[in-house]
Amino acid sequence: MTTGAILAGGRSTRFGDRDKAVAPLAGVPMVRRVADRLAGDDDPVPPGADRAAGGDPVVDELVINCRPDQRDALGGALDGFGLPVRWAVDDEPDLGPVAGIRNACRVAAGEYVAVVACDMPFVDPSFLGTLRGDAAGLEAAIPRLDDRWLQTTQAVYHAEAMATACERALARGDRKVLAPIDDLDRVVVGDAEIRERTTSRTFTNVNTQAELAEAETVLAAALDGAGAP
Repeated sequence: MTTGAILAGGRSTRFGDRDKAVAPLAGVPMVRRVADRLAGDDDPVPPGADRAAGGDPVVDELVINCRPDQRDALGGALDGFGLPVRWAVDDEPDLGPVAGIRNACRVAAGEYVAVVACDMPFVDPSFLGTLRGDAAGLEAAIPRLDDRWLQTTQAVYHAEAMATACERALARGDRKVLAPIDDLDRVVVGDAEIRERTTSRTFTNVNTQAELAEAETVLAAALDGAGAP
C-alpha cells in the first residue's frame, strides 16, 4: 500500500492574501488538482496526461498535512474525492516542511509515502509511480533536478524511517528540508533519468499570482490541444 501525502501547511506568504492551496486553478482548487492527478481524475494535462486523467490511482489513500485553521477549507476542496482521506493536522504550526512530512508519515497507513507539495499542479503521477518502484527495499527515492536540486517535496519515503529521521532533525533544531535525508538509505534519481521518464514541469511550483496565471495559460493550452482534431 502506498499513501499519497500533500503538504499544504505553509503560509503562502508570496502568494498574497489567500491560501494558495485552495486558490482556483481553472476553476479547481490547486490542492484538488494535485489530489486528482494522484487519483487519475484530473484533466489530461502533460506530463503524464493519460495517467492523470482516467488512469489508475498511483496511491491507495491520501493524507493532507495542514494547519488547524486550514482544515475546513481544504476539506471543502476535497469534497467527493474518490480515495480515502486522512488528516495530519500540525499540532505546532509553522515548523516547516520537515514537521509536515513527519506528521504525514505518522498518519499514513501505507508502508511508503509519496510526498507532493500542494503547489505542484502538474505533478506527473506516472513519474511518482516509478519513484515508488525505486524506493522498494530502501528508505527513500528522491529526484535531483539538473543534478543539483534534490526535490524533497516530490519524492517517496518509507513512512516509519522518514518520520524518525524528521523527528531527529527537529530535535536538534534543524528545520531545513534536507536535514533528514542523510539519515536515510536512499536512491537519488539523476537528471538524465528524470528526463527519460517525464519533464521538469512535474516539479513546477505555483508560489505567486503571476505563476498562477502562467499555470492557467499552460493548462488552457494543453486542454485546447487535447480537444483539437
